[in-house]
Amino acid sequence: MATDLAPPPANAATRRGRRRPERVGLRSALLRYRWLYLMLVPGVAYFAIFKYLPMYGVTIAFQDFVPFLGYSGSPWVGLKHFEDLFTGPDFGRLLFNTLFLAFLTAVFVFPAPIIVALMLNELRLGVLKRFIQSAIYIPHFLSWTIVASLTYLLFSVDFGVIATFVHDLQGGPKVDYVAQPDWFRPLVIMQLLWKTSGWGTIIYLAALAGVDPNLYEAARMDGAGRWRQLWHVTLPAIRPTVVVMAILMSGNLLDSGFEQIWLLTNSLNRSVADVFDTYVYYIGITQGAFSYSTAVGLFKGLAGVVLIFGSNWLAKRLGQRGLF
Repeated sequence: MATDLAPPPANAATRRGRRRPERVGLRSALLRYRWLYLMLVPGVAYFAIFKYLPMYGVTIAFQDFVPFLGYSGSPWVGLKHFEDLFTGPDFGRLLFNTLFLAFLTAVFVFPAPIIVALMLNELRLGVLKRFIQSAIYIPHFLSWTIVASLTYLLFSVDFGVIATFVHDLQGGPKVDYVAQPDWFRPLVIMQLLWKTSGWGTIIYLAALAGVDPNLYEAARMDGAGRWRQLWHVTLPAIRPTVVVMAILMSGNLLDSGFEQIWLLTNSLNRSVADVFDTYVYYIGITQGAFSYSTAVGLFKGLAGVVLIFGSNWLAKRLGQRGLF
């Protein structure tokens, strides 16, 4: 006897029980999530007004801009200002100073929050952990003017506490560390370490808080010590956060920070202190070369975009999750 293996036909009740996914229209979505979109308006307005709208001004990089003639009346000169930048006598010095500071930042400043977060994560006394975390986070709220003032109070030749202490130990003439070109970059890096490490530590501590405790328990059962747990559990767990922060930092490698550099610059260390950010101020504001300074800023911005896309591509090539 033949056996019918075909499934029985679906009855009307079964067909009625299967509900198709609802299609939400644009109007319904806006109405349903109206409060979320309302909270999104200030952020979108900020970026539209202060970030995207001023981009129209980069057109003066291709003009011989005259304020009285405006954007439409100023003559177009094409890539003349970019040629002057790349062939000028200041480009090599500016590029070297900016890249060298970026290299020092990547080597010393970027790993510092990771190291501090790993050390705080190993503390078992909660009160001490919270105290240290708060203490290193406070400098983040100080302005660069205050940081520069503290630097002069510590390292200047007249009333510097550290300069006087070193002089008392070694003898000889006093050294004005703030005015010495050889000490400019170490002072910049020390300022960045003191001011920014606390903020980055919070990000990595948040990533460490999401590590599954069962992974540590399994590692201990396998005989792993604290260093093995750190290497095989903790670091792989925060690796995506480190990659994202590295990609974001790559876009700001040429952004040395105008305020910090400007406040430490003087006539004695200008040869190593001049970077693209301060050069734009010197040329654009003090000398009125608006088109040329805009070309310098546009070059720096385009280099940052290339670095972000390049680092994101490299992260994906290495098997990590990129930023986009």
